[in-house]
Amino acid sequence: MSTERLSRRISAIAESATMAVDAKAKALKAAGEPVIGFGAGEPDFATPAHIVEAAVTACLEPANHKYTPAGGLPDLREALVDKTERDSGWRPEAAQVLVTNGGKHAVYNTCATLLNPGDEVLLPAPYWTTYPESIALAGGAAVPLPTDTASGFRVTVDQLEAALTPATKALMFVSPSNPTGAVYPADEMEAIGRWAVEHDIWVIADEIYEHLIYDDHVHHSMRALVPELADHFVAVNGVAKTYAMTGWRVGWMIGPTDLIRAASNLQSHGTSNVANVSQLAALAAVTGDLTAVEEMRASFDRRRRRMVDLLQAIDGVDLLTPQGAFYAFPDLTAFLGREIGGRVATTTSELATIILEEAKVAIVPGEAFGAPGYARLSFALGDDDLGEGLTRMGDLLTS
Repeated sequence: MSTERLSRRISAIAESATMAVDAKAKALKAAGEPVIGFGAGEPDFATPAHIVEAAVTACLEPANHKYTPAGGLPDLREALVDKTERDSGWRPEAAQVLVTNGGKHAVYNTCATLLNPGDEVLLPAPYWTTYPESIALAGGAAVPLPTDTASGFRVTVDQLEAALTPATKALMFVSPSNPTGAVYPADEMEAIGRWAVEHDIWVIADEIYEHLIYDDHVHHSMRALVPELADHFVAVNGVAKTYAMTGWRVGWMIGPTDLIRAASNLQSHGTSNVANVSQLAALAAVTGDLTAVEEMRASFDRRRRRMVDLLQAIDGVDLLTPQGAFYAFPDLTAFLGREIGGRVATTTSELATIILEEAKVAIVPGEAFGAPGYARLSFALGDDDLGEGLTRMGDLLTS
């Protein structure tokens, strides 16, 4: 009889640092502390009205109170075909689409369906906190590839080639990036895609921030740039960031039919169908015009520019101006080993604790993203809080 109470595999999962920071900030705020949180990767806007109205209508239809196909409502899968062609420049078949319970579920399903124990996944760092956990849960091994401000937080083909081993199965790729805001130009993305084709490497491309692009940067889908990648390419996406629908829990994965068939089988045992009301809200989102999306993007852009100005005004901060998504990822190593608020931090995790306790400002330390010395600050919050929070942080760091 086993003496272990809990599964080693599940017990090894790291807590989501972004969720933990957000929860701590909310708890302090509920206790009366004037905390300003830069931790959550969540738009502060309400879901656009026409999407909510579609959900209300869906609630009144008895057919939506029943089970539906585990892989997604046929109308939504067909709409995602059109949406992919519109936004990504390539057209899948409906049989290549699986609707999931949010983007995280799409990442998990993809790793669980693709990876065998010991398979290696190349993981450019900084990376989103969920990637290594999904890889590990599938029995795979994440192979981090460090990038920094000087490299624009973009991995190179030379780095990929140097990390390649007989066990390499896939590359986890994201542009625009969470947490850095980096966007890959077309030529670099194409070169990476052609390298993957040459070595029969799967590419798992997270495209969830595709509409959140600034200045003269452009979102590209690697699958459109390198059509030969089709048989080894999976796109994961969702409505959360583009349409301010984080709580609706609708994502999707698009890939070769054998992969999608297997992932659909997995999902049929794990969760069955995504909530029908949420799927019909997502249908309204992806088939509607992008007016509300552009209004939100313009607001994020204004906040982005203000955050950049305020961070760069803090002596010692090194920052790549975010090109996409809604995060800044400053290098804070200049403040390690210095007295801040009467205390000395040796890691950005310790520095983040000092900033939270002394300035009542919550940031996510870079250790959570495989990038010690950095921190992630979301600019998906109100203008007043953004200005006040960064002023407090700057005053503390330079006092």
